[in-house]
Amino acid sequence: MHFKPEEILKTESHLGQIGLVATEGAKELVDRVDEYLRGWAGTQESFIVDSGCPRFSSGDAKGILNETVRGRDLYVFVDVGNYGCTYDLFGYSNHMSPDDHYQDLKRIIQAVGGKAHRISVIMPILYGGRQHKRSFRESLDAACMLQELQAMGVANLYCFDAHQSMVQNAVPLMGFDNIMPYYQVLKTLKKDFPDIVCDKDHFMMVSPDEGAMHRNMYYSSVLGVDLGMFYKRRDYTTIVNGHNPIVAHEYLGASVEGKSVFITDDIISSGESMLEVGRELKRRGAADIYCYATYGLFTGGLKDFDKAYADGMIKGVLASNLTYRTRDLQEREWFHEVDCSKYTAYLIAAVNHDVSVSNIIDPKDKVEALLEK
Repeated sequence: MHFKPEEILKTESHLGQIGLVATEGAKELVDRVDEYLRGWAGTQESFIVDSGCPRFSSGDAKGILNETVRGRDLYVFVDVGNYGCTYDLFGYSNHMSPDDHYQDLKRIIQAVGGKAHRISVIMPILYGGRQHKRSFRESLDAACMLQELQAMGVANLYCFDAHQSMVQNAVPLMGFDNIMPYYQVLKTLKKDFPDIVCDKDHFMMVSPDEGAMHRNMYYSSVLGVDLGMFYKRRDYTTIVNGHNPIVAHEYLGASVEGKSVFITDDIISSGESMLEVGRELKRRGAADIYCYATYGLFTGGLKDFDKAYADGMIKGVLASNLTYRTRDLQEREWFHEVDCSKYTAYLIAAVNHDVSVSNIIDPKDKVEALLEK
């Protein structure tokens, strides 16, 4: 870092005082970010703006700010993947969908009414991010979302490990940063598994598919280890659950025999692909297998991962705290959480004082220092 947040947060910013706004589902992350910012600023006063999106029993809602935000530099957090949030709908308990969270984000922006100095949105998992391109007669949800937020006066949007960051081309005049928590991942891996030897003879990276190659290439480059890849052979004649089913995983790369293998991706959805890759690597003689995804969704439940861990197929699964994690997941012995709250607080402190975030977005120096240590 070229700046110290404990120094700059004690100086006045021309962009206004920081204001953190948490939509339903993002409150846990915002609380932790606020704790870091208060510590650096040396104040007991919270940066969190008192707000809410109450709902009528019919399902209608409204955004409310319970204090003034005039002239403040606002950072509105939204976790569109938090299905653990519920609301009453005609007597039924309804789980919030990504659409519900996104609507609440827009309600909060409406409540601001143009009074803030600047509005930035921190949306770790990008709304509609998995539908980033048009192949047939399809919607382009992420692109439309970005254009809508730009029209509402949002100055910047910050996301983490977007499924496809090229969606930012929809808003070339709006700030868009796709942040990768490389350092936080490696720090957690080394802390929780201190016996790992990250050199070319004992360790290698494997990408679960061609789409995840860029993040695995980064790890292999900074670690100086070999990189392998699986190619997903799909049946393009049918569609199951919105996508073409995988027929087989074909491996390309150096031998994994006797090596510890680290597999990284942006999302673990059902986890079928990650586990199939793990099984194939074990068949090829891999030693310990570690998995990471920025967003551990586990839409198919945890039983398959429980079995894989019990059978010794996987050594551990890492995922960030940037989206909702169930209590059951957090209590699993094989689950290791990557905390990105301090990283997010660094970002906000820098942006609020117009400090370059290049070293925050590309933590190569910090990764090298970690490995030397």
